[in-house]
Amino acid sequence: MNMKDINLLYKDTIEKNFEGNMESSKRMWEYLENSTAKYKGRTIYALYMPKLFTDEDVEYLRDKIETMYRILIKVINEYFEKEDYRELFGFDKELEELILNRPSYSCLLPICRLDIFYNEEDRSFKFCEFNADGSSSMNEDRELNIAIKLTQVYKDLSDKFEFSSFELFDSWAKTFLEIYNTSENPKEKPYIAITDFLEKGCSIEEFAQFKLAFEKAGCKAEICEIRDFKFDGENLISPTGHKVDAIYRRAVTTDIFTHKSEIQPFLEAVKKRKVVLIGDFCTQIIHNKILFYILHLDRTKAFLTEDEIAYIDAHVPKTVKLSDEFIEKLDVLTAKDKWIIKPEDSYGAKGVYAGIHFSDEEWAELIRKHKDDSYILQEFIMPYASYNIDFKKKNPEFKKYSNLTGIYLYGGKMAGFYSRQSVKEIISTAHDENDIASTVIRKKQG
Repeated sequence: MNMKDINLLYKDTIEKNFEGNMESSKRMWEYLENSTAKYKGRTIYALYMPKLFTDEDVEYLRDKIETMYRILIKVINEYFEKEDYRELFGFDKELEELILNRPSYSCLLPICRLDIFYNEEDRSFKFCEFNADGSSSMNEDRELNIAIKLTQVYKDLSDKFEFSSFELFDSWAKTFLEIYNTSENPKEKPYIAITDFLEKGCSIEEFAQFKLAFEKAGCKAEICEIRDFKFDGENLISPTGHKVDAIYRRAVTTDIFTHKSEIQPFLEAVKKRKVVLIGDFCTQIIHNKILFYILHLDRTKAFLTEDEIAYIDAHVPKTVKLSDEFIEKLDVLTAKDKWIIKPEDSYGAKGVYAGIHFSDEEWAELIRKHKDDSYILQEFIMPYASYNIDFKKKNPEFKKYSNLTGIYLYGGKMAGFYSRQSVKEIISTAHDENDIASTVIRKKQG
């Protein structure tokens, strides 16, 4: 069975005992309300059905996503080695200097989540965005996979099917320490700081799970507000007074540069290589959306293999800079439904506009406002839609939702999935995003 068929089987099983499933959805929600599945202090909003992956789809996506990772590593290395390639990205001098302060460890992209629009029927896909150090939502998936076990449909199908999920915490601690051990003069048991701008309140519960994972691996760890570090010239000191050996950075580069005057101790320690930063600033090369444009340039294809070029053509949406040259050449104003515009450096779908959502006049104004303003123009990809149900609605019924699949890579190896659905075509917290569990399903033997 392909993914479409197995998800339809799950839907049909719910419909056969609709009242029982409606009742069990209350247990699911009660669990989530009392769990650590929080975003900015509020319980995440989830739909009833998980996203079910077959073993075949998992292995197919593993091969495809690890191919993209190898291409990204080539891009990072080319950036390091060739000045003309660096110029294509247009980073300011201060950021470029931080990027070129190459980490001493061997893995240039320790953690990332590559988001794709995946067609569950023919396995075609296109990339949506690349996330590096700020990759998140591992805890949401962990809690959702616990919650779905409380549902009637899960009970009804468990006699014939096995369900499993991806472990995303201990596996990251293991990978983190393996990468750290390739750095200069590693400690046997480093003191680890998990750091971000904590007032955002997005991931505190998730950070606590990572802290536990590091402690299970035999290390002491601390969740640190990035503003509260101290630096004595030799040692980066945590808010509680501990010397920090390694940092798991969750603060995205955009926020760091917005608040750089407030985090000078952190930046000085990193610049002077007095702490191991995982991931380092070279990850910004893949996080910035201008990369989608650069990947299609002949300059990039010059250091890729024929197979890698074909991969880019098949899976990376056509992307150009939002400028008069391309607006006219591509008929952007008269064919608005074919296009979406995005800031080069953002996250959480901030400032993202799809032509299908606007009138001709509104679209023309958005183009005028954002052209030559560090925006990209990208081919619009209609997400694959599949059925789900929201039992919190007054009269719940099955409807189709757009899908976005995030794929985590730890140290270049696929680690798991993060699935989201929306009634809209842009899938984010700002546009009616709903979390769902990512679950692998297989028939029981015999």
